[in-house]
Amino acid sequence: SPDRDFATRAVVDAVGVGAPVLYRLFGDKNGLLSAVVDYGFDRYLSMKRAAEPSADPVTDLRNGWDSHVAFALAHPAVYRLMFSPSLAEVPSAAKEALRLLRETLERCAEAGLLTIAPDIAAQTIMSANVGVALSLVTQPETYRDPGMSRRVRDALFSSLLVNALGSAEDASV
Repeated sequence: SPDRDFATRAVVDAVGVGAPVLYRLFGDKNGLLSAVVDYGFDRYLSMKRAAEPSADPVTDLRNGWDSHVAFALAHPAVYRLMFSPSLAEVPSAAKEALRLLRETLERCAEAGLLTIAPDIAAQTIMSANVGVALSLVTQPETYRDPGMSRRVRDALFSSLLVNALGSAEDASV
């Protein structure tokens, strides 16, 4: 809807069931929203899990940022729900997304490419990535520059990584 909210009546009408079905399946509107968030994270994490690590963890890190933003742009309404500050509790899937990012950063650290601890780098990158993605999907009229995400990514990575603009192989030369 224009105000980005929805009515459970509209949902049951669109699906062609009665309100008792919705309440039996989801409990209430919050239960339905929680199920949508779970579905969104299932799709998001299946993409992240399927990504094959390359020989260059910095390339994987860049690709991870870009795929995160691409997911947000492809699924803006679900993405807003997934990373909404109004959720009563952070979904465990969000913690898995952070863990997957941390694994890539641990590979960067093992290669001598990370300037801070992987946990801190993961929190820094995830918060910036989510911020950029939310800006793009919630304020597209303001954030129209298609290169903004890449510039933020590169600026952030240059503060966290040794030789961030090159590859892992470049750093060892």
